Amino acid sequence: MILIPILGDQCSHGLASLRDVAKSDAVVLMMEVADETTYVKHHKAKIALILSAMRHFAAELVADGWTVDYVRLDDTGNTGSFSGEVGRAIARHGPAAIRIVEAGEWRVQKAIEGWSERFGLPVDIVVDDRFFCPILDFQTWAQARHELVMEFFYREMRRKTGLLMDGDRPEGGVWNLDKQNRKPPKKGVVYPHPMRFTRDAITQEVIALVERRFPDHFGSLEQFQLPVTAAEARRALGHFVRTALPDFGTWQDAMVTGERFLFHSWLSPAMNCGLLTAAEVCDAVAKAYASGDVPLNSAEGFIRQILGWREYMRGVYWLEMPGFCEANALGHDRPLPAFYWTGETDMLCLHQAVTSTRDHAYAHHIERLMVLGNFALLAGVSPQAISDWFLVVYADAYEWVELPNVVGMSQFADGGRLGSKPYVSGGAYINRMSDYCGRCRYDVKQKTGEEACPFNALYWNFLDRHQRALRANHRMGPVYRNWDRMDDVQKQATRRSAQAFLGTLEPAADGWAKE
Repeated sequence: MILIPILGDQCSHGLASLRDVAKSDAVVLMMEVADETTYVKHHKAKIALILSAMRHFAAELVADGWTVDYVRLDDTGNTGSFSGEVGRAIARHGPAAIRIVEAGEWRVQKAIEGWSERFGLPVDIVVDDRFFCPILDFQTWAQARHELVMEFFYREMRRKTGLLMDGDRPEGGVWNLDKQNRKPPKKGVVYPHPMRFTRDAITQEVIALVERRFPDHFGSLEQFQLPVTAAEARRALGHFVRTALPDFGTWQDAMVTGERFLFHSWLSPAMNCGLLTAAEVCDAVAKAYASGDVPLNSAEGFIRQILGWREYMRGVYWLEMPGFCEANALGHDRPLPAFYWTGETDMLCLHQAVTSTRDHAYAHHIERLMVLGNFALLAGVSPQAISDWFLVVYADAYEWVELPNVVGMSQFADGGRLGSKPYVSGGAYINRMSDYCGRCRYDVKQKTGEEACPFNALYWNFLDRHQRALRANHRMGPVYRNWDRMDDVQKQATRRSAQAFLGTLEPAADGWAKE
């Protein structure tokens, strides 16, 4: 008999470990363990999503004829760890071998790799083929290059998959349509809403458990309506393709007061726990383009987020671990500001992003990168602190995708290994891409002083502080030439304004990330 452990982000009926195995000769082990709910203090909605998806998936496996040994979080004797529960399952079932799909996170994979010696059994670790690019393939690609550039990786993946390809050329004759996908918000646009799902008895039970067991974790469950089964996730995908995808590209970078989703899909939580695969999402988008229902800029912009960035981040994560966890090339050490938890700040852009995160365990990619991440980088927040925060608060955050996005792309803490320049801006970018600034108590057009948008002085102060590390960067030359044109009075006013604002930041209370 074979024991097949399935992890909480592997709720996929096509999972490789379930293939070519006789159901009569296998026991599927699924485990809700305290280690995974509290290694950081995850948002309540993230815990609820994973537990509900796991319980629904287990029931579907049983209905499909599998024997499932399911360990609940509050079961008597639950050891609280994957390895502990595998050990108990071995004692119950006496398997001849273990078969498991490789883990998504480095620390879990290291534990799995120790199971054979620990338990005295053969352990077959199967490649996770729910991704387009196997880890070893990415490492081979990366090792052949002096520097990593996502755009080149993305083009190879387009060729490999045939997505949005016309023979050996990209559809439309160009690989990247970003220039069409940076429109600011427009008055009068009606934004669709993602499909939302009624909580069934399983989800209600899970929500009650989460509220009871994790009362001090961040976030609200009042608006929890995420898909928790593959069938629901496919319905959500179809709804997105019909109602939002046609305009996704044009306004994917826009931010609008009170609008949490705009034309975004909200499918990443379902994808990252296994309810949807990257292939079925990209195929649905490509099919909508081929049928003429979706313009190329939207189809290409969305597919690039998955086939390009998502796959690329996973590859970089496994290439750089475990050192990525400690990367801090700029030496930033400021504690996380308290308003990242409360939303209590007069900066409307940050208030909007934090409250959306609290209520939905969601903020779209520009809010994460150019508001929340941008502020943390300009303020000199420890990359480990802001990375832990991102891992805690989002329903789609798993270390393999969160860590390289935050430490590498957002915080430039890897010194440029992942991104060729820091993603920083003053208030002008936020003003251009949102309607926040006209409603904010700060004046985005004022550069220094108590009434000025804090992003303005923080931006130039950041560049001033890090001239030694950044001035030689070829993409930063024009920016530094603008700094050089300022006279000493302007520069001193900028430094004073930035330091005065930073002095007002209250640090978050201890213990927010871990139990």
